[in-house]
Amino acid sequence: MMEGYLDLLNPVFELAKVAGIAVMRIYKNEDDLQITLKADNTPVTMADLKAHDIIVEHLKQLTPNIPILSEESADIPFAERQTWTRYWLIDPVDGTKEFIDHTDEFSINIALIEHHEPVLGVIYAPALGIGYKASRGFGAFKCTQEDTHEYLQQNHSIQKDHPLRVTISRRHGRHTKESLEVFGEHAIVPCGSALKFGLVAEGIADIYLRLGATSEWDTAAGQCILEEAGGRVFDFQGKNLRYNTKDSLVNPEFLAVNDLKKDWLVPLSKFLI
Repeated sequence: MMEGYLDLLNPVFELAKVAGIAVMRIYKNEDDLQITLKADNTPVTMADLKAHDIIVEHLKQLTPNIPILSEESADIPFAERQTWTRYWLIDPVDGTKEFIDHTDEFSINIALIEHHEPVLGVIYAPALGIGYKASRGFGAFKCTQEDTHEYLQQNHSIQKDHPLRVTISRRHGRHTKESLEVFGEHAIVPCGSALKFGLVAEGIADIYLRLGATSEWDTAAGQCILEEAGGRVFDFQGKNLRYNTKDSLVNPEFLAVNDLKKDWLVPLSKFLI
């Protein structure tokens, strides 16, 4: 299937861009937002639903035999999901609150999961005109509006003469900021949505610490991209995030890093006390 990942990568990235065009039409016209609250009290807009419909329709045409799990159609029981060896995992608009607040830091996330691991990942930020893409064994790339593709090198290391650069959500509270003290001297690089994975993959940030709940569609594409850029995404016990292994689709708290030479479990152990 290795070559198949690469064959799918560009069509899926183009699909994210198509969905991005529809999302941006709504983004530019607030009258089209139609914000409602889901059962978990999180917002959903017409952009989420429109992007979902576009992505699902095209993925069914591209890979008719691969099932699809989306944030906007997540009520598939585990009894059915656990039979899947391969499936698409999508977040039609990651960072809906960023979308509503017009920060531009929202993204379209599409990942292919195989045997509980992400093997293809696309993150596209239509308001910024940038994206990231990766497929297992073929590396990770940053893409711009000019259709340039920058290979994300796999030789990141912490700069000794500079504080650790930590990317976190603009909406993280005091608890997260206080918890960062376990890493020593650091500088915060705030960012919305899955774009934080891109910052770590590029080397703009050194780590992404996530305290609190995320769902599997929030992280899968970013994990694939960061892993192909030479990094890792793991929980506080050092285990890589895995997908579709249980009834709940909620991730454990995690750390995403681009320098594998450092022993990250030492500071993380303080969260387990």
